[in-house]
Amino acid sequence: MNLIDIPNFINTYITKRQTSLFENDIEKHKDTLSKKIAGKSVLVIGGAGTIGSSYIKAILRFKPGKLYVVDTNENGLTELTRQLRSDANTYIPNDFRTYPMNFGDPVFKKMFLAEGPFHIVANFAAHKHVRSEKDQYSIEAMIDNNVFKAKEFLDLLITKKPEHFFCVSTDKAANPVNVMGASKKLMEEVIMSYSDDLQITTARFANVAFSNGSLLAGYIERLFQNQPISCPSDVKRFFVSPIESGQICMLACMLGNSGEIFFPKLASEEMVYFKEITLDFFKASKRAVVECTSEEIAKKKALSTKENDPYPVFFFDSDTSGEKLYEEFYTDTDLIDTKTYFSLGVIKNARKLPKSEIDSTIFQLKNLMDSGDYDKAAIVELLKKQLPDFEHIETGKSLDQKM
Repeated sequence: MNLIDIPNFINTYITKRQTSLFENDIEKHKDTLSKKIAGKSVLVIGGAGTIGSSYIKAILRFKPGKLYVVDTNENGLTELTRQLRSDANTYIPNDFRTYPMNFGDPVFKKMFLAEGPFHIVANFAAHKHVRSEKDQYSIEAMIDNNVFKAKEFLDLLITKKPEHFFCVSTDKAANPVNVMGASKKLMEEVIMSYSDDLQITTARFANVAFSNGSLLAGYIERLFQNQPISCPSDVKRFFVSPIESGQICMLACMLGNSGEIFFPKLASEEMVYFKEITLDFFKASKRAVVECTSEEIAKKKALSTKENDPYPVFFFDSDTSGEKLYEEFYTDTDLIDTKTYFSLGVIKNARKLPKSEIDSTIFQLKNLMDSGDYDKAAIVELLKKQLPDFEHIETGKSLDQKM
């Protein structure tokens, strides 16, 4: 298999941008960014993932004085450190530490209280996959991480306030149809209830091409293991590169007013079908494909596929729960500012509920989950009461039932 240059492939075939979408805004605001970041102490939670690590690389350009990175992925933290230390062009502050821990654990609180306050705090620790929606147990874990722990962390932040706090969201929070999107929408409402107490922003953005755990990143692993490729033929998405994903988070974190939600200014015609990307991927790899009519046929064909044979690929129509055929960044009721930034739009009127209402919703969710008598449908119904625009798509099928 001809291994292709992934960053170049992303720029040429997916985003179709040779320079970052956000470079203009970074250059325009570089003095402000430098003033807000240079010499400051930074805490990044979930920093070993694609977006978190890209955010770290974006802010290192402006030379913070202290950087602490927290993630449950010990191997990911090790690789992040190797990447940063091995790059001759990357600045690393003298006080740089990584901690393999969960931001909801007591040991994290000890570290935060002893080593803080931090000037800049960014949280990327989240369940991000629609795939994670399976049953009541997987959903409880998702809501615990995306909502309950996020609120507990906000209560901790109040004791040692940062100058800037950022929490990543998702485009799936706009008119959500899956529990992941609904959990992030609820997370947005949680953090907005604190926006008068903390300088706090968030961002919704597109799929990150070839991010850890993504469908596209999985292609490389499948090829190494000589396993067939599978993808939906009818689903299209907005995409940003890994570098762009960190840059939008940095801009939202450092430039936004408290309570604002940022999103990339991308036109609908910039959405790309996964099938189109797949065919381009093999074209760039100089290898033909053979389209199979089922998973079973594709798997059998892969067993006998030799190095230069056409590669088995199975395209299917999406039929799993919570799957939208397209994505959107805002709704008809959102007040949008598209003039302040070249590459970014801003939602200015995010709903800000009193903390008492948020507390009531969280209390009801925890009560339901602690009752021992609940299922997926019961959680969905409770979420719908809090989120009027949540229209769950239930088909009875999960992505875990597919290759």
